[in-house]
Amino acid sequence: MRKSYLDNVRWITVVLVVIYHVLFMYNSIETDLVIGPFSSVQYQDAFLYLVYPWFMLLLFVVSGMSSRYYLNNHTGKEYIQSRTRKLLVPSTIGLFVFQWIQGYFSMSITDAFANIPDVVPAPVLYVIMVLSGQGVLWFAQLLWFFSLLLPLVRKIEKDKFYNLCGKTNIIVLLLLTIVVFGAAQVLNVPMIIVYRLGIYGFGFFVGYFVMSHDEVMERLEKYWLPLTIVACGLGVAFVIVYFGEPYAQHIILDTPLCNVFAWIAVLAVLAFMKKWGNFENAFSKWMSKKSWGLYVFHYTVISACAYYLHKFAPGAPAIVCYLSVALAAFAGSFAIYEIISRIPVVRWCVLGIKKTKSVNKERSDNHVEG
Repeated sequence: MRKSYLDNVRWITVVLVVIYHVLFMYNSIETDLVIGPFSSVQYQDAFLYLVYPWFMLLLFVVSGMSSRYYLNNHTGKEYIQSRTRKLLVPSTIGLFVFQWIQGYFSMSITDAFANIPDVVPAPVLYVIMVLSGQGVLWFAQLLWFFSLLLPLVRKIEKDKFYNLCGKTNIIVLLLLTIVVFGAAQVLNVPMIIVYRLGIYGFGFFVGYFVMSHDEVMERLEKYWLPLTIVACGLGVAFVIVYFGEPYAQHIILDTPLCNVFAWIAVLAVLAFMKKWGNFENAFSKWMSKKSWGLYVFHYTVISACAYYLHKFAPGAPAIVCYLSVALAAFAGSFAIYEIISRIPVVRWCVLGIKKTKSVNKERSDNHVEG
């Protein structure tokens, strides 16, 4: 039986990711690989602070939960095969087939081509663009890595630890804030900040072992209101304390306030959606089915639109840039998804789609794609 609230959490979070990247392209704090700000102080950048600490952690938690549901009806071998095709293939082979385009626009935005001698052969330049084109697919790479570990962990613990975690109550869930803070300090890959194996690994495995229990979610659901209030308060405090500082750097990411906010926000979203978001309608079904394509393609579309706007309309008002890039991000991503998902071989390389699927089958696979 599907968990409709998880489908809704996933696609709504992906929408937040898209909005985040639209604003990020013009933000005044994190200035690498972006067009840059319209002014020195931009209060709309507060949105970046409000979502960045928790929304990717939430996706890893949801992916861990979904992995448990998938493994209830599939073998470990089937799970690894599915995850490799749906996650590793797009984030490796897909770079050569499509995501090199992201590399091209990232290099164009930073004017990197000006520093590359004309004598560099085209194949070498192509490889450079491929290496620069990972974009948002770091999430798929980390998720595949955690998924690869999961069957081994299951073989060792034989559901003993899993069954124990079913007794988790709200006090234990709140105390996990301490674990989140500790996880944020470890297994961080140098120079590549998004590879936060500690905290994201925690999110994935706590999703699998703890949050996938229906009884745990029923206990959590009862506290949706206080959790939502506290999460909002922590979000406001985080913005007030750190606004103007590099929120996506470890100097902020590793602070107690950031991690308390991140975990309470994750609990609040899950509790709120379990209470109020456990429904389906035509729009939610459609978004759930398309959310993976939206995630995979949106940043390339954002980069392309923002680059050409900056190049051909450098004086465009901020509102025009934001709305144009946002509209392009959604419409362009859905259009590219519809095209590529219909092309044999290419759809396997870029999206991990082996063959045309029924709507229900595609949505079932999306349950663990993030």
